[in-house]
Amino acid sequence: MPRIAHVVLDTQAGYACALRARGHALIADEARSHGGTDTGPTPYELLLSGLAACTAITLRMVGERKGWTLGDIHVDVELHKDETGADRIARTVSITGALDPGQRAALAEIAEKTPVTKTIKAGARIDTQFLQA
Repeated sequence: MPRIAHVVLDTQAGYACALRARGHALIADEARSHGGTDTGPTPYELLLSGLAACTAITLRMVGERKGWTLGDIHVDVELHKDETGADRIARTVSITGALDPGQRAALAEIAEKTPVTKTIKAGARIDTQFLQA
């Protein structure tokens, strides 16, 4: 099975985490209201960021391939938990390009099939190992 993505995290104390993805450095943390120092997005915000980015990038790729002028793409993503603890993600996509209803419908269908959307909807098995450092 080919590796699609790889992230390494290090943390020494507190909730702030240093993440490395290829040559990129990111910080994750918790809000002050949850005991963190608010030096970066929360893990849920990073998850939603991946979904939003994948949505916009995939739509842009499709638009370029089809020769459609999409203009600006704005993706707003929220995570909600109901009273039973069930998760629901609300995603709103706005595109400024002059697209006809058929093009917009095609893009809406594609948004439901982006790689990160499919992974979240399907759920991914997580295999965890704890090693002695």
